[in-house]
Amino acid sequence: MIAQANPGAGYRALKPQIDAAVARALESGWYILGSEVRAFEAEFADWQGAGTVVSCGNGTDAITLALRGLGIGPGSTVVTVSHTAVATVAAIEMAGATPVLIDIDPVHYTMDPDALRRVLESPPPGLPPISAVIAVHLYGQPADLDHILPLCRSFGVALIEDCAQAHGARLHGQRVGTFGDAATFSFYPTKNLGALGDGGAVAVPAPELAARIAALRQYGWQKHYISDSVGVNSRLDEVQAAILRAKLPHLDRQNARRAEIAACYNRALTGLNPPSVRDGADHVFHLYVLRMRDRDSLQAVLRAEGIGTGIHYPVPVHLQPAYLDRVALGAGGCPETERAARQVLSLPLYPELTDNEVAEVCKALRTL
Repeated sequence: MIAQANPGAGYRALKPQIDAAVARALESGWYILGSEVRAFEAEFADWQGAGTVVSCGNGTDAITLALRGLGIGPGSTVVTVSHTAVATVAAIEMAGATPVLIDIDPVHYTMDPDALRRVLESPPPGLPPISAVIAVHLYGQPADLDHILPLCRSFGVALIEDCAQAHGARLHGQRVGTFGDAATFSFYPTKNLGALGDGGAVAVPAPELAARIAALRQYGWQKHYISDSVGVNSRLDEVQAAILRAKLPHLDRQNARRAEIAACYNRALTGLNPPSVRDGADHVFHLYVLRMRDRDSLQAVLRAEGIGTGIHYPVPVHLQPAYLDRVALGAGGCPETERAARQVLSLPLYPELTDNEVAEVCKALRTL
């Protein structure tokens, strides 16, 4: 079976470098917020082109810390999409803010700027004022920041970029995560840049904001054992930081391999609908997502050919039991989100796929 994702293959491909990094961290005798974390934060900021990077325990915490650092919590509403990992919405509520969910554009699966304009002009009644927008760069595709960013500036709300699936993606030559007031990253093992455990980071242009977030991730400490604000414990450990340092120099090459595999799939899908790439965007194909009306039959055909698939995401956040009839929606609801959830299917895509495995997938796709 060709797996849809295979983080073990990512480890084996860089085993000597990763093993050496882990040994270095273990031998150091310093395991929390030490030299590996500081070095990774600096190296990732340099690679990303961000001002400052503050690492943390996971991508969900990264969003919560970004919101709290911007002063957004109880008494604030945050706009995001329902077609995302539930972590995006969970993080808003962890910060004490109120989420409102809007629809996606049906071609690129990212936030619909028209839906954003409508909710900013006419928020759902009874909610606190809208203070921020979280634009999710989904599947490796940049969101429509050409329209989202001006809307945020016009309405005076903060823009946070959720880059959990878009390490290295660009819009007009500029890396996503460098457009808004803050950007958040997950280093979950299947991400384009993945640890061998949990990890996350917030990238910000303003040093003062970075300092607030750095304090919040460790009990609100400005000085050791002195909490100047109410913080949390969300720290990237030294071992994971060392692993990420070992993997970061290979990320651009691995993203190029992802794009190469995606191009092969595109050619095999002649006459069908391969994923669309936004004008001016460099898609890094965290996921290669098809859209088929008869998804279940397609999935069964591929399974019979030994090809694993995934569904990202099968149930929109607003229809999940924990959020159903509880989370506010923008005007008109989320019909495109609900339609996409019934039709999307993710094919195998990770840099370690061999040419023969890619050829097997393409052979199966040509029969569709």
